[in-house]
Amino acid sequence: MATENTIALEQTALITNDATILGILAIMLGMVFYTANSHRNFWRRFYSVVPAVLVCYFLPSLLNTFNVIDPAQSDLYYVASRYLLPACLVLLTLSVDFKSIAKLGSKAVILFLTGTVGIVIGGPIALLAVSSVAPELIGVSGPEAVWRGMTTVAGSWIGGSANQAAMKEIYGAGDQIFSAMVTVDVIVGNLWMAVLLIMSAKAKQIDEKTGADTSAIDQLREKVEQFQEKHGRIANLNDIMMIAAIGLGVTGAAHLFADTITPYFVSHYPELGKYSLH
Repeated sequence: MATENTIALEQTALITNDATILGILAIMLGMVFYTANSHRNFWRRFYSVVPAVLVCYFLPSLLNTFNVIDPAQSDLYYVASRYLLPACLVLLTLSVDFKSIAKLGSKAVILFLTGTVGIVIGGPIALLAVSSVAPELIGVSGPEAVWRGMTTVAGSWIGGSANQAAMKEIYGAGDQIFSAMVTVDVIVGNLWMAVLLIMSAKAKQIDEKTGADTSAIDQLREKVEQFQEKHGRIANLNDIMMIAAIGLGVTGAAHLFADTITPYFVSHYPELGKYSLH
């Protein structure tokens, strides 16, 4: 038995070379976008039901499921999350039309706050519901208490994984319950993402059935499309270099700021560590 466990621990994924993994992911995404723009009837019918973005989420996850790759053994996620993702966010926010978004009015703000409040109060409601059926599951006390774990899920859905880690420290969630809640976070989050992407492909039909007034959103969409048609052009080398300079330059400045301010917080405000400011 010990030998079998040792062998199981030593087993690695089929592909561990990061360059190969990056190439496979790029080919996968390239094929998705290629088929999504295909005029063949099969692909047109397929993507009319399943959004292309959902397929982009789903296919790479199969590589992990069938142990073709192991994210824990790869540095790709670290590079993407620390460098490429921040650069993309910088470039994304540069084109945001805040004035037009403000014209969406109070309904957009109310909708956002409603979602936040729903997540916050959803945990207590779920605990009350389960306690009426299986009170032994909720009666755990100490660090492994279920309510402590639920705070980390709420934190993740409101502010991402960094916020989830902060909730773990603030409310003292134990490692066992935290691991369980991370699993819940990933599974439920991905399932809900799939639902949202499928619904987004049917947004017009859903709006017509529910009688939703989307005129402000439609106007904003038309304005963005007109802007793209007027200013869109094929990027040359100079454009690409400027895009890389802005995106990666701001990302580098942010890292420099973090490397400076974090030691200051550690030295002068150690209590802020529980808020992930260290």
